[in-house]
Amino acid sequence: MDKNSLVIQGKHHKPILIDFQYISNGLQKPIIIFCHGYKGFKDWGAWNLMALTFAEAGFCFIKFNFSHNGGTLKEPIDFPDLEAFGNNNYTKELDDLEAVIDWVFNNKGFENETNKKNITLIGHSRGCGIVSIKAEEDSRIKKLITLAGVSDYGVRFPKGNAFEAWKKNGVYKVENARTKQQMPHYFQFYQDFTENEKRLTIKRAVSNLKIPHLIIHGDADTSVSIEEAKKLHEWNPNSTLKIIKDANHVFGASHPWKSSETPQHLSQAIQSIMLFLS
Repeated sequence: MDKNSLVIQGKHHKPILIDFQYISNGLQKPIIIFCHGYKGFKDWGAWNLMALTFAEAGFCFIKFNFSHNGGTLKEPIDFPDLEAFGNNNYTKELDDLEAVIDWVFNNKGFENETNKKNITLIGHSRGCGIVSIKAEEDSRIKKLITLAGVSDYGVRFPKGNAFEAWKKNGVYKVENARTKQQMPHYFQFYQDFTENEKRLTIKRAVSNLKIPHLIIHGDADTSVSIEEAKKLHEWNPNSTLKIIKDANHVFGASHPWKSSETPQHLSQAIQSIMLFLS
């Protein structure tokens, strides 16, 4: 098993930390690229166990930290760079994902071990919108999978007096339940969305998909309603919808995840993905 990590530079002057793993055997393997969600990172919870499972099953599994997720190269699993977090937005995340895809295609070391004509994107939560938009606009992507995915970015901004205060003050803050940090969102986040709203409309992207699409959601998800999964499926009737009974937003995982066993509901999600990709 080869597991490697490296750093690439994207368009926005912040490093993108990547890790990838596969069984080194000279066979060209399908590629999976995973995108984390809001207040997330590539090593959150049981994502490493998920990556290992796919690598052992014959895939090259790639995951990365968005450049403005608030982590740094020295501290990639917490949020020491809140200034970067506050300056994050959806188009930056799309640019980061494009940089990772470009790196896959330009990496000569992958020539004998990966099949660049077989790339699947997997996103979790907010990251599902990013992978959905990128899958619709980038012909290099051949399959799409969303885990507990959001269906609409526009409805998630503050409203009413909270929005006016955000506009006036230029920042609103959300507490991170795990670290207790007050995490800033600068008003540029909303401005970037309105300037790029057509591109950032998940319904538009999903409705135009022409590739296989798997939607996985737990019916006990209290962070993103199961109704959002049903909307995604409605907008793309050719998609496959898999509901996991009693699964929460993170499919039974938590951070840190100290067990060597994958959570039951995440294992069910992985099994559904394996079947879909086969």
